[in-house]
Amino acid sequence: MIVVTSGSAYLDVDAYAGCIAFAQLLNLQGLEAKAISSAPLNQSISQTLRDWPVALDAHPVTEHDHFVMIDISDPSHFDDCVDAQRVVEVIDHHPGFESYWQQRLGTRAAIEAVGAACTQVYERWVEAGLFHAMSPSTAALLATAILDNTLNLKGQVTTARDQQAYAALADKAGLAQDWPARYFSECQTAIEHDLPAAINKDLKRMDAQLPLPRVIGQLTVWNAQHLLQTQRATLVSTLQAHDPDWLLNLISIDEHCSYLLVGSPASAAHVAELLDVTFVEQLAKVPGALLRKQILRAALKFADKPLSK
Repeated sequence: MIVVTSGSAYLDVDAYAGCIAFAQLLNLQGLEAKAISSAPLNQSISQTLRDWPVALDAHPVTEHDHFVMIDISDPSHFDDCVDAQRVVEVIDHHPGFESYWQQRLGTRAAIEAVGAACTQVYERWVEAGLFHAMSPSTAALLATAILDNTLNLKGQVTTARDQQAYAALADKAGLAQDWPARYFSECQTAIEHDLPAAINKDLKRMDAQLPLPRVIGQLTVWNAQHLLQTQRATLVSTLQAHDPDWLLNLISIDEHCSYLLVGSPASAAHVAELLDVTFVEQLAKVPGALLRKQILRAALKFADKPLSK
């Protein structure tokens, strides 16, 4: 059995959709595969998406299973069920482990600078000549993951590949023009309903050697102004409980910007120097939405640390 899975801390929509769609593709190609995860789903997987007739599988992992990793390449953060020695393929778009997996897997390691891992998964369907067999629900799931990871196709990480993939998938799925606004608004409603849980499901602890706050959280909402005005104290207290040295990247899709909120003047100084931004009362507004992986990439370059391990 091939187990298609992702990370251990949480599952976002890019990993969720990518695992499901890639397992479906392998099965169509005659390879027995299951998409599984033991990680909690975060708020990027809205209730509407969870209600669609495509979902993760239930499968007890055995010592005979092999693993395909989607939207992750750092072995220290793999799902707890994964034996890294039995990983046979990696599809990811985060920097840091390109050389490691290239040496291990060769061409079966695809760690590429695209906006979404689901763009790569879509391309695998096309390359296999099976895109015609993809269900509208799977297409909608992949398209939504691309929207989320590219910040409505307006983020700096967006490539022509992401745009082409989204256009083809949205057409196959029959997504309405207002789908992005509906999706991101639904995510925001869920986030605001239980803000601490939303933050805790999208936190990453950074390498202590990098010029970054030790903990970085990220939330993507349709409009961040209301959240900052009404729940800033909750944002601060939730992150402060993890570490006094923290950064929250609050992405505002409708405003096409990021708000960077930090836990201390020292955290602000690190981020200000790294990203050339100005903090006022520990809050900075960055024109053009910014993703956490872009902040990480900037830190790797700033530290003169190689992108590959």
